[in-house]
Amino acid sequence: MTNIIGTYECKIDSKGRLMVPAPLKKQLPAPTDGFVLKRSIFDPCVELWPKAEWDIMMLKINKLNRFVKKNNDFIRKFMAGVKMVEIDDAGRLLITKDLIEYAGISKDLVLTSKVNIIEIWDKDLYEKSISGDDMDFADLAEEVMGNLNDDENGIS
Repeated sequence: MTNIIGTYECKIDSKGRLMVPAPLKKQLPAPTDGFVLKRSIFDPCVELWPKAEWDIMMLKINKLNRFVKKNNDFIRKFMAGVKMVEIDDAGRLLITKDLIEYAGISKDLVLTSKVNIIEIWDKDLYEKSISGDDMDFADLAEEVMGNLNDDENGIS
């Protein structure tokens, strides 16, 4: 599993290309493996998946019984807008117009780690998504991580 760290700001040009920030590019797998761009399920952003991570997800998706309508509907929506992409020799990544429109991307972007994938956000939308009451995040952290007890790794 790839662990990607950091939040980076950059700009997108009129053709939909963004220059991948150097510190982020160093963390990504070899460009020859390629990447997958897709709509996020829960947020108005685009996800960039290293191909190896995408392949792991596809193994899970392929286990779904396609004769169950909910599974079929999920697969269709999950795969909507999916594109294979590469980082070009100049270090740029092309985001297609349909994904730019989906994510409400204008000019200023934020690329942020979501453990093994990267979220690509319009900067204003990203700022709105992370702003808010710190107590809300504290409650969320307690609910999500509060019962996790991993003494072996020093987490408790």
